Amino acid sequence: MDEIILKKIEQKILDSVSGKDEIHQLIEKLSDIDDSSSFALGVVVGRIYNTFFYQSKRILNRNPTESEFNEFLELVKIKKSSLENLW
Repeated sequence: MDEIILKKIEQKILDSVSGKDEIHQLIEKLSDIDDSSSFALGVVVGRIYNTFFYQSKRILNRNPTESEFNEFLELVKIKKSSLENLW
């Protein structure tokens, strides 16, 4: 994966961890969802994926390759436990 994109994703992970109040607000507004921790993880991963895809388009002027997407998935897998501990 491109080093600049990797840094942007790492920053989004840090932003998501520090912005957990926003995630809690989303959960509260959608409190009828049975599994709020899975929902919260989905929100965070969605934000991180959006950064990955957007930065690939912006920096590389193309969609991410399958290989880059697989690297992204591995990064999310590695960071999953720290992301789950937000709530």
